[in-house]
Amino acid sequence: MTMYETSDLHKRVARYEAAVDELRAAHQDIRTVLVDQVLYERWQQIGAELGFTGAPPASAAPAGQAQDLGAMNQQIPQMSEAWAG
Repeated sequence: MTMYETSDLHKRVARYEAAVDELRAAHQDIRTVLVDQVLYERWQQIGAELGFTGAPPASAAPAGQAQDLGAMNQQIPQMSEAWAG
């Protein structure tokens, strides 16, 4: 292999690695949208079908309930990570 071919190969590998990194970032962005929007909307729809009503806005909820809702929201990304694994 000549020096030119080695240099060209290194450039191609670097471009490939950059493309893979970009693909991973795009995958994470799409996954975040799915979890944050689509999946949450589906959960709301299923809850409505089962007869559950939406929680009042955090400003109308007592402080304890607002904190409980915040804790549940923190668990959603952890749950999605478990599903993805």
